[in-house]
Amino acid sequence: MRKIVASEYVTLDGVMENPQWTVPFRNDEGARFKHAELFASDALLLGRVNYQGFAAAWPTSTDEQGFADRMNSLPKFVASTTLDTLEWNASLIKGDVPAAVSKLKQQPGGDILIYGSADLVNTLLQHDLIDEYRLMVHPLVLGHGKRLFRDGNAMKTLQFMKAETLSSGVVVLFYAPTSAEAAE
Repeated sequence: MRKIVASEYVTLDGVMENPQWTVPFRNDEGARFKHAELFASDALLLGRVNYQGFAAAWPTSTDEQGFADRMNSLPKFVASTTLDTLEWNASLIKGDVPAAVSKLKQQPGGDILIYGSADLVNTLLQHDLIDEYRLMVHPLVLGHGKRLFRDGNAMKTLQFMKAETLSSGVVVLFYAPTSAEAAE
């Protein structure tokens, strides 16, 4: 069974919106982490906003490490209630997103990676469809903005897997749902 992996940039106060605030913390070490993560995945799962931003930027991007080629070549699954057509090697998920993602997990293949897409992550969280959280916690408090975990979500207990501290001060926290919640 495929795993759904949510990889998120967050501040200490949980903000993930418009992550331009990550720029001062970017370095080669973080780039290597994101490179390995992307290359270990078979597909991307995105919400509409992230898809539109990525689809506008990545198709013309190039780099020596092959990150852009990998981003462009991976199949993308896009959850949207407003889009009708997609480009950039993408398939539309419309209607019952949790049911569609559950079916994706049953297909053969490797990890499906979510970047950003807070609304999608919160929907999947409510249905226990995320198998791993990779939170890149930045040493910054914004005090406002869209948060990764929203008010109104039911309580979820996560199991700590590991942590990696990057030289920039970013701490990558790896969590999985507890076995009881993953089994529901």
